[in-house]
Amino acid sequence: MYERKIIPNLNCGLDLIGEVLYGKWKIRLLWFIDQGHQRPSELQRKIPDATRRVLNIQLKELEDHELITKKIYPVVPPKVEYSLTELGKSVIPIILQLGIWGDQNETHLRTVILKRLNAESESLRLEE
Repeated sequence: MYERKIIPNLNCGLDLIGEVLYGKWKIRLLWFIDQGHQRPSELQRKIPDATRRVLNIQLKELEDHELITKKIYPVVPPKVEYSLTELGKSVIPIILQLGIWGDQNETHLRTVILKRLNAESESLRLEE
């Protein structure tokens, strides 16, 4: 299991948000759970680029931070569903606003991201 070597800086709200929401898929997991995709297999289908292991780790972290709850049904095979807590529901409007901001700035953001990726790719080729 991963053991943290550096104690996180929790001095302000942005530090706290970073600690709770840092992770490539966490914001999307919260969004999809809010949209009704509660089973792990549904979430995996919604985020096919993520491995099941990574999704499970990030779901566990969201659960540990009390943004989601996990319900295990006593059936064979086991059935698991996730739902948002009140705290998790409170972050959904913020995620919505981030998505709107991303949509409004899509062209610019896509351009600068691709520019950076191309520069990194070129740098790697030069190193070979």
